Amino acid sequence: MRFISETSFDGVREQLFTLGEIPGVLWTPEDSVGTRPLVLMGHGGGQHKQAPGILARARRFVTECGFAVVAVDVPAHGDRPKVEEYDRIVTENQARVEAGEELAQLMADFQALVARRTVPEWREVLDAVQQLDHVGAGPVGYWGVSLGCGLGIPFVAAEPRVRAAVLGLGGVLGQAEAAARIAVPVEFLVQWDDERVPRDQSLALFDALASTEKTLHANPGKHGEIPGSELESTLRFFARHLG
Repeated sequence: MRFISETSFDGVREQLFTLGEIPGVLWTPEDSVGTRPLVLMGHGGGQHKQAPGILARARRFVTECGFAVVAVDVPAHGDRPKVEEYDRIVTENQARVEAGEELAQLMADFQALVARRTVPEWREVLDAVQQLDHVGAGPVGYWGVSLGCGLGIPFVAAEPRVRAAVLGLGGVLGQAEAAARIAVPVEFLVQWDDERVPRDQSLALFDALASTEKTLHANPGKHGEIPGSELESTLRFFARHLG
């Protein structure tokens, strides 16, 4: 793990790093020492590790909860090189949608392909970050919606260190088996008028989660219109489950 820059602003230390081919960013309280909870955040499709929504949530987790937060660019996003195979699939999928095929299945197939790479990468990032003196091996949470949900479901199912997760804006196609292996508390977000993920598929994914403690947060609006009040709920959720 190699840190390439460090800045501080309003009590938050931001450290950019690389871990092999993986570019990432770690946020911690300024001058922090000792073990603390860590939240891994998965960004949405076409976004990156420092997208505005990721940054806003990370700063709130750090300043209000004292957490560490880490995010990385998934393959073919942010500072990572383009992947010819992914570009080809995206182009083909656009043509298939224009020809009348359903978007949800195409998204599910693509996310399953990317997850085969991201799940081991994210576990490697957790290993490295938890060895840092100002993070340590504390409890871990996961936050990810849309693409972050599609990749997060198999990650949370595979990673025993995750104690709680916020997921959503995702469908059940290709995810039911992994969801059935998730037993940690989950807060699940649904946009009732989502134009990208059919409502019944989002509800089916929520139902597939094996968690005995799970809550469904449904709000009116389209795919990218999660209300700001959900961030307040997310803060309370992680504070309750991560300490």
